[in-house]
Amino acid sequence: MRIFITGASGFVGGAATRSLIEAGHQVLAMSRSETSDGVIRDLGAEPVRCDLEKITPEHIGDAEIVIHSAAFVEDWGPKDAWYKYNVLGTQSTLKAAEAAGVRRFIHIGTEAAICHGQHVRDADETVPLAPDSPYPYCATKAQAEKLVRDANRAGAFETIVLRPRFIWGPGDTTLLPLVEAMAKSGKWMWIDGGKAMTSTTHIANLVHAISLALDKGRAGEAYFILDDGTISLKDMIGNMASARDLALSEKSIAPGLAEFVGRASEKIWRTFGLKGAPPLTAHAAMVMSHDCTLNGSKAAADLGYQPVISREEGWAAL
Repeated sequence: MRIFITGASGFVGGAATRSLIEAGHQVLAMSRSETSDGVIRDLGAEPVRCDLEKITPEHIGDAEIVIHSAAFVEDWGPKDAWYKYNVLGTQSTLKAAEAAGVRRFIHIGTEAAICHGQHVRDADETVPLAPDSPYPYCATKAQAEKLVRDANRAGAFETIVLRPRFIWGPGDTTLLPLVEAMAKSGKWMWIDGGKAMTSTTHIANLVHAISLALDKGRAGEAYFILDDGTISLKDMIGNMASARDLALSEKSIAPGLAEFVGRASEKIWRTFGLKGAPPLTAHAAMVMSHDCTLNGSKAAADLGYQPVISREEGWAAL
């Protein structure tokens, strides 16, 4: 197949690109700089110089499939960054893909799209999206997913959403580097002892699901893509840290205090225009203090998805 992908120089997009190339597909990848050009060529793909704001049907060319993995995933940044990249960027990519005659649009979503600050326990895909979530990342990913699913045209322009949770594994540019930095600086601290329960998604399992979604799954639907079982955040992050010979502090603060600190820190940083990120954000406090366990039976039924790697194997590979 001829496939166009956004976010190929990132964690998810890069892993997907590498796997698709190895499977014999021809991959075109959005690139915004010479540096990204080099990363994309090293993966074996062809860079196409464009960005989410100005992408056109000509950039996508005669690709049959678009995989949209580019997103602003940080929990801190300029106020308009989440809407600009996650909503407007998805909207423009959808329009360009449909105009180019793309057969299927695969959107890399997230469980965050259903989160507005509540515990999530054994949730399936019938749980409503949270486009008005107080957390910008959650709200804009929900808004983006709605755009994708509303754009579905059965038999013409098919759209499908894959929702991983807590993506981890080799090549992680977000979570593991943060854990390492905080562990080495002595700043690591749990919230509520790390006892919140979570589902997770190893990058190899997500890449496997992407390959299945090229021609499987019901158009217009969303699918949770998960590792087997659930685990506490303390056990999950602790095992990731141990794989890198890192010792994490046992220090912990209460959820209520964490939320207060996160919101107060954000207000101070915004009010005074302080550089860098606050020591804790409201979004991070919410994620680390709430259960988020999901039901992946729909992906098993419709995509034929089963994990290809276990957590134990994944930890060993770190």
